[in-house]
Amino acid sequence: MQKKINIQNKRARFEFELLDKYVAGIVLTGTEIKSIRLSKASIAESFCEFNERGELFVINMYIEEYAHGTHYNHKPRSERKLLLNKNELRKLNKEVKNVGLTIVPLRLFINDRGLAKMEIALAKGKKMYDKRETIKDRDNKRNLDRIKKAYK
Repeated sequence: MQKKINIQNKRARFEFELLDKYVAGIVLTGTEIKSIRLSKASIAESFCEFNERGELFVINMYIEEYAHGTHYNHKPRSERKLLLNKNELRKLNKEVKNVGLTIVPLRLFINDRGLAKMEIALAKGKKMYDKRETIKDRDNKRNLDRIKKAYK
């Protein structure tokens, strides 16, 4: 039985207001998928960007070099192409160019068929006061849970 791989970008929900979510495939080499299956990847500082041909790439995604790889091993921080439908790519590109939104990766996972997928979101950056509000709500929820536990 294979363990579930679920690498998350926890900062994305704090830094951005998420508007629309998509699941995209990733073009990987052999040593990259092996490292991901060992949970040796990070999407904390990564973001998505379109090239001049309208293809979507994830930038600054870290996949550790495979320990048993030879001279065919991959580069840890190379650009990796994301696979979406043409209509979805067109819609995302329009939103990014016209409205000024950004595309952030939320989580990297392996589906039932063994393929690496990335959940991405169309997002709008939060202001500082929105971040403070998020922190305040989280602290209030934690205190309320603490009081409920003490009451039981």
